[in-house]
Amino acid sequence: MKCPKCGNQLKKVEIVVHGATQKVVSYQCANCDYFEFEPVSSKKVLDELRSGPLKIRQKIVKLSGERLGIYFNSNVVSSLDLKKGEEILLSVPDKKHIVLEIRE
Repeated sequence: MKCPKCGNQLKKVEIVVHGATQKVVSYQCANCDYFEFEPVSSKKVLDELRSGPLKIRQKIVKLSGERLGIYFNSNVVSSLDLKKGEEILLSVPDKKHIVLEIRE
């Protein structure tokens, strides 16, 4: 494959994507820094990432007095179909995990 910008030969490189087990294939030009991703491997990695668990970094906020809390990101709210006033069950299995269970 030739680089569309400078005409040099493109090098095939397998790229590790954080959170995915599969690698995506990229064609890169060492001369002009042009790159493109192979559509088939890109689609496989995107499908894998979409089907995986939703992970979002959240900050803990001070509510009042000694109470702390977190806000649910809109992506979490929509993916779990949460509504105001719903009850959830919270458990703490160890010092590094909090489990929230939605009651139906």
